[in-house]
Amino acid sequence: MNLILTSFVESLLTTTSQPLRTMRTVLTLVVVLVCSSPVRPGFLEEDQDVLIPDDWSRVGPVGPSEQLELTFALRQQGVDLLGETLRRVSDPDSPQYAKYLRLEEVSSLVRPSDLTQKVVRRWLQSHGVSACLSVLTRDFLQCTMPAQVAEALLPGARFHRYVRDGRSQVRSSAPYSVHDEVHQHLDFVGGLHRLPPRGQDVASHGRNRHPKAGLHLGVTPAILRARYNLTASDVGSSQNNSQAVAQFLEQYYHPADLAEFMSMFGGSFPHLSLVDRVVGTQGAGRAGLEASLDVEYIMSTGANIPTWVFTNPGRHESQEPFLQWMVLISNTSALPWVHTVSYGDDEDSLSNAYMTRINTEFMKAGVRGISLLFASGDSGAGCRHLTKEENCFRPSFPASSPYVTTVGGTSFKNPFKMTYEVTDYISGGGFSNVFKTPDYQASAVKAYMQTVGGGLPPLTYFNTSGRAYPDLAALSDNYWVVSNRMPVPWVSGTSASTPVVGGMLALINDRRLLKGLPPLGFLNPRLYKLQGEAMFDVTEGCHLSCLDETVQGRGFCAAPSWDPVTGWGTPNYPALLAALLDQ
Repeated sequence: MNLILTSFVESLLTTTSQPLRTMRTVLTLVVVLVCSSPVRPGFLEEDQDVLIPDDWSRVGPVGPSEQLELTFALRQQGVDLLGETLRRVSDPDSPQYAKYLRLEEVSSLVRPSDLTQKVVRRWLQSHGVSACLSVLTRDFLQCTMPAQVAEALLPGARFHRYVRDGRSQVRSSAPYSVHDEVHQHLDFVGGLHRLPPRGQDVASHGRNRHPKAGLHLGVTPAILRARYNLTASDVGSSQNNSQAVAQFLEQYYHPADLAEFMSMFGGSFPHLSLVDRVVGTQGAGRAGLEASLDVEYIMSTGANIPTWVFTNPGRHESQEPFLQWMVLISNTSALPWVHTVSYGDDEDSLSNAYMTRINTEFMKAGVRGISLLFASGDSGAGCRHLTKEENCFRPSFPASSPYVTTVGGTSFKNPFKMTYEVTDYISGGGFSNVFKTPDYQASAVKAYMQTVGGGLPPLTYFNTSGRAYPDLAALSDNYWVVSNRMPVPWVSGTSASTPVVGGMLALINDRRLLKGLPPLGFLNPRLYKLQGEAMFDVTEGCHLSCLDETVQGRGFCAAPSWDPVTGWGTPNYPALLAALLDQ
């Protein structure tokens, strides 16, 4: 791997790994304003309520000399130009379409000013903090310091140790501030907040356990390839192509499981049975169902394409694994063209400053031609309880980011027969409370609102002007997975649909590269211009939401064309290939 990094990135590969909770969905703008905290001078993440999830138990304060690792996100330059560049390279009608930037060019665009770098380093050094490592783009610093120094550096912070299931994390349960002179030079400090909620995105139990004789017994690679019209020849062959999955919460795949899975289910198409590259340290514990699912299905759909696994099994208690993965992606020069990630968190549990900066990191990937796919989640529209009588939907991030492609879930109308697809009621979807509707989807969202009309949930439950998701979908119900050498049936979740779509996009990239075309990059502007062309439209079913008297557990419902449950529908691979191979 060609890394243009300091040793900081090497340290990222050994940090603690916890999943970010998979997916919820949507709130109204009015409610966001009511629930926001007042802005306090010097506080970087003033809108974030520091809440400790119920399943984490506080052990007590850390010792004053205990070493912590904190990540300082320096304020970047050129963010508006970065966004405009992404628009141009992602819009098929732009003369700059697919003319991607090299990492060095991205670095020149966003690198913090000399003043910002000098002020932040001087501030750290004035507190005796000199053990800092940086990255090529100079927009992150990872620094090691004793807890008492961290608390002096960040007034208000109080570090405690929390435990769950035998794993411990160090976080501050109180808001933090920074000195006035550095406030304008930092976006946020990582390693203080965001205790990982429990977030397993897959269920190892089916919703229909008793198939009738003569019908298929669950989703396998053969079922997926038949449903989405992939033939035995639809496999990778380009030397310059690769795909990747990311794993957290000490989730590991086992090579023996992958080999067994391909032996059982990969006989009808050429495939690879070994991961090409593991970035990080592969743990020696039991295989995780999530990790097994991701690897097995991206490699059986994106068959014969070299696959990377980003794994973060380290144990450092004061690091945020998703943030560390994002920094790594943003500063690695040679990467796979498609990445799928099956984790996320509730928007309302994260600060706007944090999410906005992560969006910038997504833009940095997009302008380089990298496609990022995130699962939409398994909680339907989600539900946030505001008062005894008042609820609203709960959106998820990064699913709600305007700069990623979000994948929802479907199931067969008859769960054990290859019929047409309907909404999987767990499929995450809705409208962001933080990010506005991007231009590329504005007409699609407007058409949905007009089509559904009176069938919409009450407008007090969601933000009609927010970024809407998902963008597309795939089957997410009743998968077979091999984990710890055992075939496991009835695995469900958008963790399944996301690597399936990722594998298909990697196949399309393969054909594009063989034809001398650049990779797809950020797909959404082009996907929405297709207006459902090359997709199987999903028009039946609703997903779940608040169990109250108003919506009675029903969120949004599928409709013709785009909808906030299944997006544009599921891919008809040959048609999608043809539509995306013309420029």
